[in-house]
Amino acid sequence: MPKSKFEHIRRRTISDPLSAALLPPTNESPIERDLRLKAEIDAKKVSDNIDEMIRQERNEQKKSKAEVNVLLLGQSESGKSTTLKQFQLLHTPAAFHAERIAWRAVIYLNLVRSIRRILEALAPECDPIDETDDLASLEPELLIITSKGRPPSAILGTKVPDYESYRKRLEPLVELEERLIRLLSSPDEDEATHLGPTHPGWQSYANNGNENFPPVSSVLSGRPAPTITIPQKKQISSRSSSSNGGSKSKGKEVVVHTSTNWKKAFALGGKSKSPKSAHSGEIEGWWEDPDDPVHALNACAPVMMELWRDPKVKQRLHEKRIRLEESSGFYLDEIHRITAKKYIPTDADVLKARLKTMGVVEHTFSIPSGSNRGVEWRIYDVGGSRNQRQAWAPYFEDVNAIIFLAPISVFDQVLAEDARVNRLEDTLLLWKSVVSNRLLANVNVVLFLNKCDLLQAKLEAGIRLNQHMVTYGDRGNDYESVSKYFRNKFGALHQSYTPNKERELYIHLTAVTDTRRTAVIIATVRDIIIKGNLRNMRLV
Repeated sequence: MPKSKFEHIRRRTISDPLSAALLPPTNESPIERDLRLKAEIDAKKVSDNIDEMIRQERNEQKKSKAEVNVLLLGQSESGKSTTLKQFQLLHTPAAFHAERIAWRAVIYLNLVRSIRRILEALAPECDPIDETDDLASLEPELLIITSKGRPPSAILGTKVPDYESYRKRLEPLVELEERLIRLLSSPDEDEATHLGPTHPGWQSYANNGNENFPPVSSVLSGRPAPTITIPQKKQISSRSSSSNGGSKSKGKEVVVHTSTNWKKAFALGGKSKSPKSAHSGEIEGWWEDPDDPVHALNACAPVMMELWRDPKVKQRLHEKRIRLEESSGFYLDEIHRITAKKYIPTDADVLKARLKTMGVVEHTFSIPSGSNRGVEWRIYDVGGSRNQRQAWAPYFEDVNAIIFLAPISVFDQVLAEDARVNRLEDTLLLWKSVVSNRLLANVNVVLFLNKCDLLQAKLEAGIRLNQHMVTYGDRGNDYESVSKYFRNKFGALHQSYTPNKERELYIHLTAVTDTRRTAVIIATVRDIIIKGNLRNMRLV
């Protein structure tokens, strides 16, 4: 570097008072230089220690904020989604109520599919098909088994003379079902509340059995049906398909991905200029739209009620061991209310609604007062079917607590994914794998032995547990004995396989559709989780 340029930089540096103060003395001796460098090193150590203390203090403040992550685990249809809805209803009721109107479409679909299941059960028996394939095509809550396999009465039993009349008069529901499935699966592709032009003959067709109603294929949109994730292993005969209306989605469960914003599409916000309802806080006036799905349902309501009240229909369902009353999405006892043109879903309706989702549903809330004030909660509902369980592991690292839902009423049912596997046996194996996982050794575990109301109903109806679980032996078949057996069985598995013998297990007998009872349990569980979380952080 030229000398003149160096002198220019030197003059500029000296002109800066701070830079000048930091420059070493011009006449510094070697000893003085060593002392100065040592002092600078010591000063840097002090500065680094201060920075580390500040960082640790920030971490402690973050911990004391007590951010809690809770994972809901359990097999499909165990009650995870209903439990998440209960958390929403308890902690963010305004948001929950604002979404109720959007659940109208799901409730309609649940009702329509229940009617379709009845018609399928009443259909004349066709060519023999493999029982395993027959079961695998149904939704999990309908898969009922017996100790002797399929009962003879499922094949030869009560005949319903009015079957053809019911099927013809309810044929408009085929179009409605297909359309609702499309709209829930791809709400951005259609106007969510519109089903296309309402056929002018629907009202008279439903009431009078008009055989001149156009074929279903002529009024469908022609677009392909959405992908259904539970495949049928064997195609049921064409005769069976045609006798039930020819639905492409026959018997298979509708699956919506969590990325699908179906709630927004069905919320009706901005679709009407009517004033908001004082009851729901939602836009009114959907019943004035002739293309809204409520009109098709309302037209078919008298026939649906006639079908459900028919004693021969009830007997045929009993013979086939189809208990629709035990499934979520059961609204057959309330057809008149659900199909009313100004129907607004209640909290209980939304809690019972069945919509299987792919992916992870997250709910975040904080508690403004009390001992949990300022705590931010994140509740994750992950899919429970076999093909979704691999998605659980990434959530194990940061989870503070697990609520595991075991539906103990399903002892006489089988998996939708594999009709050879008893649902309760699958739940026990799943429970064992969760409690034995070393990544979860220090995670609080809460067990919900769920669907106790359905369990009690089954036992009172005379269904014996020992016919499905031989290990139960000759114990009493009453609710107290059976629930105690399950509590001990799940507790023993935890005690035997947990990698942390000091971890406490909290067990609750639940029916998560019961809002009042579940609210009390959630409050208790919430306190347990907070105390356990603080204990793990060594703050108490």
